[in-house]
Formats: sequence, C-alpha cells, structure tokens
Amino acid sequence: ILLKKFASMVDGEFQDVRSKGPEHLRKSFFDSDPKIAAMVKDFSDSDLWQMTRGGHDPRKIYAAFSQAMKAEGVPTVILVKTIKGYGMGKAGEASMGTHSQKKMDTASLIEFRDRFHIPLKDEELEKLPFIRPAEDSEEMAFIRRQRKKLGGPIPSRNFNPPALTIPPISDKLFKNSVEASGDRVVSTTNSFVRLLSALARDKELGQYIVPIVPDEARTFGMEGMFRQLGIYAPSGQLYKPQDAESMMWYKESQEGKILEEGITEAGGFSSWIAAGTAGANYGVPMIPFYIYYSMFGFQRIGDLAWAAGDIHARGFLLGATAGRTTLNGEGLQHQDGHGLLLAATYPTCRAYDPAFSYEMAVILRDGLQKMYAERKNLFYYITVMNENYVQPALPDGVEEGIIKGVYLFRKAKDTNLPKVQLMGLGTIFREVIAAADMLKKDWNVEADIWSVPGVNQLHRDGMNCERENLMNPESPGTEPYLTKVLKGHEGPAVFSSDYMRAYPEQIRRLIPNSLTILGTDGYGRSDSREKLRDFFEIDRRWITLSALRGLVKDDRLKTDILSEAIRKYKINPAKPNPLTA
Repeated sequence: ILLKKFASMVDGEFQDVRSKGPEHLRKSFFDSDPKIAAMVKDFSDSDLWQMTRGGHDPRKIYAAFSQAMKAEGVPTVILVKTIKGYGMGKAGEASMGTHSQKKMDTASLIEFRDRFHIPLKDEELEKLPFIRPAEDSEEMAFIRRQRKKLGGPIPSRNFNPPALTIPPISDKLFKNSVEASGDRVVSTTNSFVRLLSALARDKELGQYIVPIVPDEARTFGMEGMFRQLGIYAPSGQLYKPQDAESMMWYKESQEGKILEEGITEAGGFSSWIAAGTAGANYGVPMIPFYIYYSMFGFQRIGDLAWAAGDIHARGFLLGATAGRTTLNGEGLQHQDGHGLLLAATYPTCRAYDPAFSYEMAVILRDGLQKMYAERKNLFYYITVMNENYVQPALPDGVEEGIIKGVYLFRKAKDTNLPKVQLMGLGTIFREVIAAADMLKKDWNVEADIWSVPGVNQLHRDGMNCERENLMNPESPGTEPYLTKVLKGHEGPAVFSSDYMRAYPEQIRRLIPNSLTILGTDGYGRSDSREKLRDFFEIDRRWITLSALRGLVKDDRLKTDILSEAIRKYKINPAKPNPLTA
C-alpha cells in the first residue's frame, strides 16, 4: 500500500509535503488513506518528521550498497531519494529557493543542530565554529583510516604503473609513417590506422593498446583490424555476420581488443575514460585510441572530456575528417571548424592538426613518451583526414618544432625579392604550399612556409612566458618559442586554416610580423572541397591575394596589383560573406 502511494506521487508533491511541517505531512500524506494512517496512528508529529528518506539514512544507504556489492553478472544501479536542502529547516529545506540560499538564521541553525545532534550551545551558533571530533574519538579514528586508504589527508590520484619504453621515431614501428609514400596517395587517417595496427602487434606495447570506435570503423579504413584484433564481445560471436565470407569480416570474440560502441559518442568516450584511468585505478598503463568524426567530439561530450582531464585520464583522441571543408559533400553536420578551439579549453589536453603522416607519427610518439614513459598527466587530441595525397618523408631536425607547434617547412631563397611568411596546418597546408608557388610564378614574390600543427601549444607557451616575465621583472625575460623562430623572417604573414579564425587568433600577439588570418567562420555548404575552400576564402588564390595585400600595405608592391590578381584568379568581389551566407 505504501509503495503504491509513493508510486502515485510526482516529485513536486514530495517537495511540498516536506516544506510545510509535520502536521501538513500527516494530513496530506498519511491521512489520505485510512490504511496508511493506521500504520502511524501511534506516531507523534515529531516521530513522523524524524523519518528520513533513503538518501539521508546511513543504515539504508549501507544496506543498499551491501546488496549492490553482492550482485554478480549484471549491472547494478542504486536509486537514491533525497530532500533538497535537507536539514536547513525553514531557511531552505524543500524550498524553491534552496540553491540560492547563502546563509541560515539562528532559528534554522538551532533546528539543524538539534536534528543532527551537534554539540554546540545556542550562543556558539552565530560564530559557526568548525567542529572537529576529539583526537581519541571513534569518528576521528574512522576518518584517519579512510584517508589512509585514499593516500593521505589531501585527495590525490597516483598514476604508478610500470613506465613503458617508447621506441625512437627512427624505429621500424614508425617506418611507414615517416618515409615518403612515393607515387602513392595516402590520407593521414590511413597512415594512423597502419601505425595503430603496428602498435597493436608490438611485443611490448601491444598488450596495452585499446582501439575504440563508434560505428564508423569501415569509414576510417579500420576493417583490416577486425580479423587481426577482433571486436570485443563478452559472449563471443553469437551470429554469422553478413560479411563472413570476406577477408575482413566482422569478427567478434571474447578475446577481441577493439571496442566498437555503436552510434554513441558518450558510450565510446566512457570506454576511453575507463581505459585511460586504468593506470591510476589498477596500475595497468592502458593506451586507449578513440577515433570518431571530429564534429561529434568535444561538441557532444564536452562534460565527459572535462571529467576525464579532472581525473587524470590518459590516452589519444583522434578527430577524423576534421575541418570545415575536408569531407566531400556530407553537409554541415560533419563540418567541424571549431573542435581544436574547444580542445584549448581543457588544461591537460594537447591538441594538434598534422598535415602529413610524419607529423602525426612524431606527435603520437611524443604522446606515448610523455604519458607512459615520463608519466605526465596529459591526454592528446590529434586530427586525421580522409583526403589522399602524396606524403613526404620526415625532414631532418623538425621533431622539436612539430611538438612545440611550429617549424619552417620550406625556406625562401635568399634574394632581394619581396618576401612573405605563409602559415597553415592540417589539410589546408597544401593550399599554403601551392600559394607560395603561385606567388613566385605569377608575381615574383618569395615565401617562407611554416607548418603550425600545434596552435594551442604555442598559445600556452606564450602564456607561460608572459607569466614568467610578469613575476620576474628583474630578469632578461623569456621569449615565446613562436616569436623566437620567426626572428629574421621578414615580410607580412598570412595564416590560413580549415577552422574558425578565433583558433589562430590565439597566437596573433606572438607573431612579430603583420598578420592576416583566413578561416572558416560560418555554417558552410554541402559541396566539393574545391568549392568549399573558395566559399570560405581560404584556398591558394585567397592566400595569394592576402599576401599581395600585405606587401601593398608595407609599400613593397603597388595597389593596382590587387585588382590584377582578383581578375587573374577569377575572384568575385561581390560574393556573399561566408560568415552569414
């Protein structure tokens, strides 16, 4: 009868019966049914008011957890019923204004004291003294026992699994990623999958690798891993898959390593957190790789990503098909122009947008080294693309620059010709290279070309230097890495990317040259890469025009060259602004 009565009530009724005192509680709840009233006929109003809901009764909470711990083979959930503002009395118990209540009056403090048997006199209440149990009390002994179990008086999470030995970038493990692809056109996604397969086969690291995907495994070219690693299924293969006769069939196994979560980014990311915290929780340095459409990343699981950073999760997030223009014709739902900017909001996240396979490999190896050899509290976000092009070999001496966020990809010839600094990253970096060639061929202008895969890292380096200089006014000062490497490289700068302008705007203050930033602000269109890059005004023609304008502003070229370039490249000055189009 009582359970039926509870089930018939909505949440607002529970709040109401608690907000108006014991007499109202008896009348509105118990007296509403003679059988229920009979249950409490010998209870005083005070007795009724002392009855607590499960979430406020330590005995009920203990009993619930005791039962939950005995459950085997099934997920267990504890549903807890509580009272908003419990113990605040008239100052806020079960009141609509509880969450904005900043303090309690004396009468409410007295009620609070009496309810919870706090050893304070009336005259002591207004001072709100800190209550500390006696040193030899059972309460203090319990607190000390529990704090010892948790690692000491200050809460901490300790990542203490065995440190892993990470091979150098010259090792055969990274060979396919750092060598030139020759005549073959390869995407960075394909390069990543090949590297992930090699890591999974590695005798030392393979046992810790955890590939995680939603339902797009074949989209990312990962079907070859089905047979190699198997898809984890606790009950094994329960059916014959449709592709069972193919070479790369959908193999499910109790020993499978791939976690294929279905169309649930929250589920996939939760698995990533579980693996990413295994080092702290179980002393096992699991290395999770969660690959997904980048648009469905931080935008959808932002709270989980913040929690992951807060609890010291480690691992790799791979944002596939990142950028506003890289995914041909799939519409606005996949056009991610802000994922890297969102990544900047997570303090322990190192985010990169590599243009080439060798950049991706250097960054991934750095992540393995820092997280699992040096055991630093970080996680990595790396974008990968499905755009196929020839991959160059790793140049000598660029590893430090890649990791720090910028390196000189190609130096201009040392001539007296007008010179510009062209910057880019990810899939648009090839447009930057093409713009440099156009500037030389069409306008006799030289260009230094900078790859900038780590804008967020450069921004944080700038912040660190600014803080250091603020706090040490007598020292010579620390110079940001980006400012330092640009010394001696003269001429206006143009930065083009597949992301919102706000992303590279983070580092404007660190660039000593005059700077024009091109980006993909706006919702975009469902169209080809070529047309989208013209629509957003970020392709080689727009980069070239912006570079020429910078030289005109510096009085290195005459103004009429801009009109000539607009005509030559068939740029429509009347086209709509992509921000609002």
